[in-house]
Amino acid sequence: MTDAQPLQLAPLPTADGRRDEQVMEAVRAALDAGVMQPGVKYSVYQLAAALGISRTPVRDALLRLEEVGLVSFEARQGFRIQLPDPREIADIFAIRLALELPAVSRAARICDDALAGRLRDRMAAMDAARCAGDVRTFAQQDQLLHDDILAAAGNARSRGIVRSLRESTRLLGATTERAMSDIDAEHRPVVDAIIARRPTDAVRAMQSHLTSTGRLLVEQAVRDQRYDVDAGRVWADAVGETP
Repeated sequence: MTDAQPLQLAPLPTADGRRDEQVMEAVRAALDAGVMQPGVKYSVYQLAAALGISRTPVRDALLRLEEVGLVSFEARQGFRIQLPDPREIADIFAIRLALELPAVSRAARICDDALAGRLRDRMAAMDAARCAGDVRTFAQQDQLLHDDILAAAGNARSRGIVRSLRESTRLLGATTERAMSDIDAEHRPVVDAIIARRPTDAVRAMQSHLTSTGRLLVEQAVRDQRYDVDAGRVWADAVGETP
């Protein structure tokens, strides 16, 4: 791959919040717009200058992306973005299914008024973001909804693993090819079953939701990265289904 041309990015606005998070969002937006491309070599200095900030938060953001396999560093501050291949994405969702289905079952068995209130508030925030067309806030609330369920189940290690796995797929943009209303429609039966304390229904709804999202991202990666593999077979091999 050749080195990158000068980056044409909008400087980050002055705002509250962690700068490394803002850098990660800027990288995702640049990928979506085609301004940055996987496999092309960039530098920390180049990205920091384009965003109008110091190199420290840029390095912090890139180190986080390296931890989840989305960035590889090279000599002299160079780095390349590398999107997960379809098999890796399928493996991520196989692990999420293994961890989140028992978690949602336990959350449904022990749900109390406090948890029900948190889940209703989360769904309300997602609905407000959907109505406003705010994809970023919707995605953040989506992640927090899943985290609320994992927290309720009480397994801190599973919660941390899922948070890391979601970071691995965040740059792929799980909402880019799905309407927020469709995702909302998949969340509602999960939340309704938890609040009604119906573990079997909660597991079934969560499995449907994760499978829908995972298969979409695998198919998207196969197409966008031009892999000569069958997306259905990749998914089936990872999760143990018959293709």
